[in-house]
Amino acid sequence: MNIGIIIYTQTGNTGIVARKLQEKLSDAGHTANVEQITISGDTPAQPGKFKLDNVPAVDGYDAIIFGSPVQAFSLNPVMKSYLEQLPSMTNNKVACFVTKQLPISWTGGTQATGKMRSICGAKGAVVKGVEIIFWSKGKRDQSVSKGVENLSNLF
Repeated sequence: MNIGIIIYTQTGNTGIVARKLQEKLSDAGHTANVEQITISGDTPAQPGKFKLDNVPAVDGYDAIIFGSPVQAFSLNPVMKSYLEQLPSMTNNKVACFVTKQLPISWTGGTQATGKMRSICGAKGAVVKGVEIIFWSKGKRDQSVSKGVENLSNLF
């Protein structure tokens, strides 16, 4: 299966998870490509104060995994803007993940993955699952391993 891992990362944490996921999927026999959304403008990005520069296409993939950091207890505005501008994804298999510092789901993780699920679903995608990956020191390695494992098992 040809899987696109499309991410936005500010500090590199989401990118680390994406590369581990790419490795896991490749080891399972899939072709997995990490593509990064880039912006110009202020970071952390604020709605209306950035421009999407690199906008990865979703066509050509059998499945897509979107990854983003949580920002201000919600979905990062860059990922939100990117997802909203995508064309129809009717019947595309999709999974989503977010990375966040605070080790509690309801401090933005649940809202961010819910927003990703909602936008993708409204575009016709079949959302196979979502993951919240905690970046706090005490749970980081375990959370990354579990999230990568759960996401890779979806495909």
